[in-house]
Amino acid sequence: MDAPATSKPIAINRWLPYWAVFQADARQTLRSWVYRTWVLVSVFSVVGYLLYHVGVYREAGIVQQASHVISELLRWTLLGSVTLIIVLTAGCITSERGTMADSVLSRGISRFQYFLGKWHSRLLTVLGTFLVMGILTLGSCYFLFHEDVSMKGCLATLLVAAALLAVIVSCGVTVSAIVNSTIVGIAVLWLAIYGCGFLLSFLPGNFPSPARLQANLPHLLRGDYNLRDAGKLAGWSCLVSFAMGMVGLACFSRKDV
Repeated sequence: MDAPATSKPIAINRWLPYWAVFQADARQTLRSWVYRTWVLVSVFSVVGYLLYHVGVYREAGIVQQASHVISELLRWTLLGSVTLIIVLTAGCITSERGTMADSVLSRGISRFQYFLGKWHSRLLTVLGTFLVMGILTLGSCYFLFHEDVSMKGCLATLLVAAALLAVIVSCGVTVSAIVNSTIVGIAVLWLAIYGCGFLLSFLPGNFPSPARLQANLPHLLRGDYNLRDAGKLAGWSCLVSFAMGMVGLACFSRKDV
């Protein structure tokens, strides 16, 4: 009599649903018209700004400091990117609320994995795109204009700006998990982000704020600004981003889909 065949235990990857949501959302984000508009507008703005300043230097012979050019470019790029990032993140969950019950409850994807996949996908997509564009912009400015910036200052500027954008992304995903309408989520998040930025500008000088950082961007790029204050602002931004993500995760785990 033949011996019964021994079956090997099947290895179960408990994070496979999370990875599936992460990949699907990353592809959806890269194909989104909001994402492509953000990238195209940022690229055209950077190229146009640099061409204008190169033309001024060639025609008038005015030597322009790279720290001034980069600070102005980053300031307006960040201000213009905030609204598009809000639109990109505030609807990542509310736009799928009609099919979410089937996706989350009927296919073995827990609410935690669904939210974490969405959150991490938007963080990686937005921050990765911003860092790539920022590195290319800083490299172009470094070779086109008068070199008065330091490598350490440029890296610190990019990291602080990325930390601030991480807060916006985390707030957007959290609001999208709480509200039931994308339009309401965009309006609430837009008012909250700009309102908090306005209120933070009234803090005393020893408290770092986004408005104060923008005013000191040339000094930070040159390495003259206190890097400890910049690191403190980046640290607080990462802490707020993590806290907002946990709030969104807790609310989404108890909300009807």
